[in-house]
Amino acid sequence: MTSAIIVAAGSSRRMGFNKLLAPLAGKPVLSRTLAAFQACEAVAEIIVVTSEGLRPEIEAWRTAGGLEKVTQIIIGGAERHLSVHAGLQALSPACDIVAVHDGARPLISVAQITRCIKAARTQAAVACARPMTETLKRCDPSGLIIGSIDRAHAWIMETPQVFQRPLLVRAYDAVIRDSLLVTDEVSAVQHLGAPVHVVENFELNPKITFPADILLAQRFVD
Repeated sequence: MTSAIIVAAGSSRRMGFNKLLAPLAGKPVLSRTLAAFQACEAVAEIIVVTSEGLRPEIEAWRTAGGLEKVTQIIIGGAERHLSVHAGLQALSPACDIVAVHDGARPLISVAQITRCIKAARTQAAVACARPMTETLKRCDPSGLIIGSIDRAHAWIMETPQVFQRPLLVRAYDAVIRDSLLVTDEVSAVQHLGAPVHVVENFELNPKITFPADILLAQRFVD
């Protein structure tokens, strides 16, 4: 059984307002994210890790219907890794695969979610990702360009990041034990020394961070 942990507890400081409630073609960003996992046949359970302020909104969406897979809405921590750790504690005993996804990535496709879950069953640890195609430069603190960064074999990490449950639980137990600050599940699992493979995403899957991201995403919503 596959469970999805949707991380939606951020403060949206860079956005200036709660990006997860921002309208995207008439529907809140987070609502669209949840709908993608609800529509994925490979996902049996959705756990939303959010803030006190957002919980009533999500409860209302669930009550209105269409989010029957949302089994729990829990409060997250001050940092992302604490929210994921809380979500892991809430998993159904029947769960053997865990997909962790950012609530602010509403354009993720059902097909890509399914591909990542299938890959995790054989490879244990995978991350949705896309290859770097832009030219990369390194700058000093003043903004002066001081060198180039080779983009060969460089990948941009996205979500979902999907794992066999025992591996991800061990990884986050180690993160908490060692007081680490990790920004994604790949980093947590690599802390154990375990390998992680990429699952290339051929579709747009941006993380909504700035107001301009909403305008970009609007162009790709059906």
